Amino acid sequence: MSAKLGFHGAARTVTGSRYLLTLGPEGKEQRIGIDAGLFQGYKKLRELNWRDPPYEPWTVDQILLTHTHIDHAGFLPRLVKRGFKGPIYCTRSTLELARLLLPDSAKIQEEHARYANKKKYSRHAPALPLYSVDDAKETLKQFETVSFNEWLDLGRARARFHGAGHILGSASIEIEFESKGANRTLLMSGDIGRYDMPLHLDPEPREPSDLLVCESTYGNRDHDFERTIDEQLAEPVGRALRRGGTVLIPAFAVGRSQQITLILRRLMASGEIPEVPVYIDSPMAVDATKVYSRHLDEHHLDADVFEDGRTLLFPERVELCKSVQQSKAINNAKGPKIIVSASGMLTAGRVLHHLKRLAPDPKNLVILAGYQAPGTRGRDMLQGSPTVRVHGQDVRVRAESMSVHGLSAHAGRSELLRWMEEAEGKPTHTFLTHGEADSAFALAQDIRRKLGWDVSVPELDETVDLDQFFSA
Repeated sequence: MSAKLGFHGAARTVTGSRYLLTLGPEGKEQRIGIDAGLFQGYKKLRELNWRDPPYEPWTVDQILLTHTHIDHAGFLPRLVKRGFKGPIYCTRSTLELARLLLPDSAKIQEEHARYANKKKYSRHAPALPLYSVDDAKETLKQFETVSFNEWLDLGRARARFHGAGHILGSASIEIEFESKGANRTLLMSGDIGRYDMPLHLDPEPREPSDLLVCESTYGNRDHDFERTIDEQLAEPVGRALRRGGTVLIPAFAVGRSQQITLILRRLMASGEIPEVPVYIDSPMAVDATKVYSRHLDEHHLDADVFEDGRTLLFPERVELCKSVQQSKAINNAKGPKIIVSASGMLTAGRVLHHLKRLAPDPKNLVILAGYQAPGTRGRDMLQGSPTVRVHGQDVRVRAESMSVHGLSAHAGRSELLRWMEEAEGKPTHTFLTHGEADSAFALAQDIRRKLGWDVSVPELDETVDLDQFFSA
């Protein structure tokens, strides 16, 4: 039986994870999608979301979803809108988070289109969203849940999900299929999480496999192990608050916001930073925390997050802002304060309104918590850009800004190598994706030198014949 794997996203770039596994003879193929994410960052990448995929969506039989981050799941409503009718398999908590993330992604796109039409800063007339909230809701009807570590029959293949430690419900997916008269295994890493981090458990040891597709987001660097996250935050946050400033922390609503609030609570309780109001200005972050609370039985959360049934995530003086009116009211709050708001790369959402207001004031502090993709406002600020473009305007950046190392939910270089080494035997071949070219090629060099594995870095839309790696 013929087996081919197409790399239709996250190839020599970090976002847009999309793969297509094709099994069987020509004309009778089974097509299995793995992830369907949005491209983010540079305009030329975002424009890829509008192209027709190099396969007809209605010919895909099913999709396996590693987790709900938008760069892995955000293209699903577009595929459904274009004709995909099959089931979308994921873990139970991934579905709950998808119920938050996919409609929110659609809502943000609708709002951006309306705002662009109102301000007339789009070159398209009218500006349109990639998909609608209704499209997202229709997509959710096609989700079906699976349990960790149990085989799922897909027809010409079977699959099982293993804990990846990245966010709640995230998984690496092991796929077994036939090639040249024998059963073979392909392991899709998804996003591999960190070791010894607050909130999430460590990734499960890698399953042995014949072929491996592994992420490489931090393939050319490690996280800062010299100072803890608490140590990195305590001094600059305390300094900004004492001078009467506002600390703005753009944070992903799922995983990162919960992690940040847990650390802030710890710093306030120890007296390392002043007790000030903390505004969680993200309806999704509030709802996602409730999802985290409901899934303790999946053993993906550290025990120290909860005490006597009470969550320790939120500081004492937290205010949860779900409505637009509550978000706007933050502007009138006097004195030093902390605002945690999505999105983590300053690409969309309420955080842009806060950034536009706070960036020009040198009393304020903007904390970039995690990876900032090229072409995003977060990357611009990280590189010291004197202005950022928000809603069609150039906003002067006078506020202090900093990056916190080690908060990323992605494994660093040495952690990726550790995860690869935890299984007996080596894959026949390893493909590196979900990383910028320099990260992917640097990790490939390390893998060849330290592990002695065969490895390559696919190009966008490259389709690889998997049978070539096996003998009859």
